[in-house]
Amino acid sequence: MNQPGILFVVCTVLGLTPLGAAESLPQTVLIEAESFADRGGWVVDQQAMDAMGSPYLMAHGLGSPVADAVTAVEIPAAGVYRVWVRTRDWVAPWKASDAPGRFQLLVDGEPLKKTFGTEGADWHWEDGGTVRLRRGHTRLALRDLTGFNGRCDALVLTTDMDLQLPNADPAMAKFRQSRLGLPDTPEEAGQFDLVVVGGGMAGCCAAVSAARLGCRVALIQNRPVLGGNNSSEVRVGLSGLIHQPPYPRLGDLVDELGPIGHWNLWEARRDPDSPRSQRILATIEQHPEKKQHNAGPASNYEDAKKLAVVQAEPNLRLFLNMHVLRAETQANRITAVVGRNILTSREFRFRGSLFADCTGDGNLGFLAGADFHTGREARSETGEPLAPEHSDHLVMGTSVQWYAVEEPQATAFPECPWAVQFDEDTCHRLTRGDWDWETGMNRDQVTEVEWIRDYALRVTFGNWAYLKNHSGVREKFARQRLAWVAYVGGKRESRRLLGDVILSEQDVRERRPYPDACVTTTWPIDLHYPHPENSVFFPGDEFRSIARSTRIDPYPIPFRCLYSRNVENLMMAGRNISVTHVALGTIRVQRTTGMMGEVLGMAAALCRQHSATPRGVYQQHLEALQELMQRGVGRQSGLP
Repeated sequence: MNQPGILFVVCTVLGLTPLGAAESLPQTVLIEAESFADRGGWVVDQQAMDAMGSPYLMAHGLGSPVADAVTAVEIPAAGVYRVWVRTRDWVAPWKASDAPGRFQLLVDGEPLKKTFGTEGADWHWEDGGTVRLRRGHTRLALRDLTGFNGRCDALVLTTDMDLQLPNADPAMAKFRQSRLGLPDTPEEAGQFDLVVVGGGMAGCCAAVSAARLGCRVALIQNRPVLGGNNSSEVRVGLSGLIHQPPYPRLGDLVDELGPIGHWNLWEARRDPDSPRSQRILATIEQHPEKKQHNAGPASNYEDAKKLAVVQAEPNLRLFLNMHVLRAETQANRITAVVGRNILTSREFRFRGSLFADCTGDGNLGFLAGADFHTGREARSETGEPLAPEHSDHLVMGTSVQWYAVEEPQATAFPECPWAVQFDEDTCHRLTRGDWDWETGMNRDQVTEVEWIRDYALRVTFGNWAYLKNHSGVREKFARQRLAWVAYVGGKRESRRLLGDVILSEQDVRERRPYPDACVTTTWPIDLHYPHPENSVFFPGDEFRSIARSTRIDPYPIPFRCLYSRNVENLMMAGRNISVTHVALGTIRVQRTTGMMGEVLGMAAALCRQHSATPRGVYQQHLEALQELMQRGVGRQSGLP
């Protein structure tokens, strides 16, 4: 059934009938867009999967139409088929003029008359009309018309002209399962000592640490690359100091996994005579682009390096493109998690003794019923001087970073009437959107992630269109080309899972001692707010932030912040650990969260050795944990 370069998507038919009778019954074929054999220039976006039910393909072309996504399907019987496409007009929530996400569907090389992505703020099925198909193989192609983020979730071809398609779970999930011929129960992926959900720096460090200490580990990541915010998809540099007292070997694994960058250079300059520092300085001299901390070239973030370290561990199985969507629990324990492959829709069950939530959003904890908090606590609740008088839902937002490059000749950029509109007073005369290009501070970072990212795109494209086409400095920008815009948002804050200790501002600033002190945080209490100057022009819809930082002395946080207080076999590492909003300001940077992962792996090894819970490690095996933290888990070889 295969042709070179083409994978035929074989979809199920309504009913099981003898071959000769097939053409007399209605036929329905479902094709998930993300399963296209050749995605061309389209990208897979799963960020809103929990909200809208599925990953989807998106044409992220920065104003230039991307290459067609192409696949082929098996048509079970000749006949006239109605075509349905699940899509949306992504700027419709703002009642914008024009629709930038326009695309066509080509059937055997011929475009349908319908142009998709032009109507409806919500995800829905658009009627593409009818087409006559032969039995056998049919070639489908998605053709982007604008380069401005058209999106397609799925397609249906049906001879049932009265078919009513479901548009929301659970009916939608059941329809997908039946039409794709998926089994009723998930496939078994295995039994593990530790299941780590989330493949950012914290998750990678947790998985490798536990694997090196003898645990059977599953690392589940819902993107095609590891690193999370420190990946080529998001491009946030690693921040914070490692190798700090009381456990200076914590950070060895962060160094081993992480790319050389800004903080390595800073540390090397403090101790320029050491062999390690000399190697770092020599590397950065050869590759000066590595000085660019955020929104740098893709190579700065060294995705392949992280992958190589993870894949080298014999006790560790890596599952990329796998999104965990259910947790199975018994009493107050997780017994298994169920993940869906975002490309094939196949579901897998991961059974485990221990689980680690390294998702950033606290997704696993939320699914398992763990206690959590979002937003800012009131000063009366926590006694923190930096807390607001009243609790609210303000959070630190999502950065959608971008940059331009200078070309030898002038470059053009399309007009964007559907984007946020700027003028001489409101435009931002920049060639780079860094950490402070931040949106969604007043919104739910989990359920509204698509809105938050899309608003950032409207801002970025609108500002750039004004600079290039209308501003008083357009000659200065004539040779500037918009080269990269993130489509995966870099989040700072959402759910915080609650542990036996909830770290507060007072703990950090007063350096309150805890017997289970472990990872040392060195970043200031760095809290982000809507930029007041941006609020003047865009009240409530700010896209620029301001950081207000309070200096701290290095402070070792307690291990009891790294496990759930009510789900006894759940640990966490990353920005979703047990802290207040204010304390999150210091622990959230990725070198610090990576060290948390190292400690989680050590704790998992002790849980396995002693049949203990994470709380039991604190209560009965703290000295053993301290010995492991003193020793570290790094390879201690080569460059960091």
